[in-house]
Amino acid sequence: MASSIQSKPNLEFDEFESDPTLTNDDLKPTTPDQRTFSWWELASLWVGLVVGVPSYYLAGSLVDLGMSWWQGIATVVAANIILLVPLVLTGQPGTRYGISFPVLARSSFGVRGAHIPTLLRALVGCGWYGIETWIGGEAIFLLLPKCITDTSSLTQNLPWLGTSPLEFTCFLVFWFAQLTIVWKGMEGIRKLEKYSAPILIILTSCLLIWAYVNAGGFGHMLSLSSKLSSSQFWAVFFPSLTANISFWATLALNIPDFTRYAKTQTDQIVGQVGLPMFMGLFTFVGLAVTASTEVIFGHVISNPIQLLGQIGGFSTKILSIFGISLATITTNIAANVVAPANALVNLSPSNFTFRRGAILTALLGIACQPWRLLKSSESFVYTWLVGYSALLGPIGGIILADYYVIRQTNLSVEDLYSLSPRGAYYYSNGYNLAAMAALVVGILPVVPGFLQNVGILTTIPDSFVVIYNNAWFFGFFTAGFVYWILSCLKGNQRNSQLVDPLLPTTP
Repeated sequence: MASSIQSKPNLEFDEFESDPTLTNDDLKPTTPDQRTFSWWELASLWVGLVVGVPSYYLAGSLVDLGMSWWQGIATVVAANIILLVPLVLTGQPGTRYGISFPVLARSSFGVRGAHIPTLLRALVGCGWYGIETWIGGEAIFLLLPKCITDTSSLTQNLPWLGTSPLEFTCFLVFWFAQLTIVWKGMEGIRKLEKYSAPILIILTSCLLIWAYVNAGGFGHMLSLSSKLSSSQFWAVFFPSLTANISFWATLALNIPDFTRYAKTQTDQIVGQVGLPMFMGLFTFVGLAVTASTEVIFGHVISNPIQLLGQIGGFSTKILSIFGISLATITTNIAANVVAPANALVNLSPSNFTFRRGAILTALLGIACQPWRLLKSSESFVYTWLVGYSALLGPIGGIILADYYVIRQTNLSVEDLYSLSPRGAYYYSNGYNLAAMAALVVGILPVVPGFLQNVGILTTIPDSFVVIYNNAWFFGFFTAGFVYWILSCLKGNQRNSQLVDPLLPTTP
């Protein structure tokens, strides 16, 4: 449905009347003076996101599942090269039109239907927020004197809680500490990532040098061979590739929340192309240091927090805590607060601001009980990472099919904020039924595999196992294709005849 309101190419957002239920200061398109992210600051954002305990743990999880060291790193790099494509493609409308992910989702799902994909993304963000906060809490727990952690009754696990009262208290302390940064909004996040990136690179390099010197090189790591036969490797590789794509598939969806602040498209693209290299280098660090612990301590220490607790004296421990806390905060706030907070703002602009949305996100992070998600490599990779990719893949496929295939990158910013029945994105009372149907088609076939993985179903046909192991790929392409077919059959979607980007279309 073409927009019935003609938009002037240089129309300022405030010059037309937007519906108050669809906008507030956090949802409005960014203005030129808000475009403060250069390519370096976007690259710094990714450094801050990558350098963290989950990334360190990821490649080690693959080795735990039987891969060799180089197979683990190659899997991580391959996944991130694949993911870079939807990441850059989804970031383009954010920079071109100055809009966030919830607003972009209105184009394909409808001005009201956009709540569905944004809240699904928010749910995953809340889970990740809890995981990262738990990791930060472990760092605080590490700092406590042994006389407390070794003998206190507070360190005894409570079956109903799933962890000890002392560890849960440390988790809450770190939880509160993060809110002080979130309170400063996107500009505070930009500065945090910009100045933290070089510090994190230096601290990571120091850890790698320590491992190299004390283990007498990386010979032990290089000798780690695969424990899998050829057929076993491929059975592990595909779900592992899906899990690694899922690792940043969250950001591949809501990357417009950041690229809307980019100065140009060139900054947006150049700032993101380093992701596969950053992930490859940091997973190498994780594997190299983990492998060196068997030589240095006589046994493998895969948890970096436990490792740092055994290195050096008190001053080294303090520096380690600082590094883990910084790495955790830079990852957690950027990756797991922005999307849920914006989703809640989009849900009710009159009741939610970015700050209020961030607080509710943090509360839901507690409810997710992250200590249970991290209990094993299999639950982390196969249940958590692969499981939520079944939600994110179809959403990404639908949004990209709509923006690039159906609309050919042309959007009416005015209609994205309008509840007029004549608006281009009003569809059926604000919901695009074609997108809803495509989303269901992309998700449902993955459900049996997920239910088997969590133990609800005992046996399922092999075809469903294959679909689950490739959940992101299946959902992304299936939902995108079904959406395109349904949109063509409906025949009521047309490219906006006039575009009103907030930035010129050229870099």
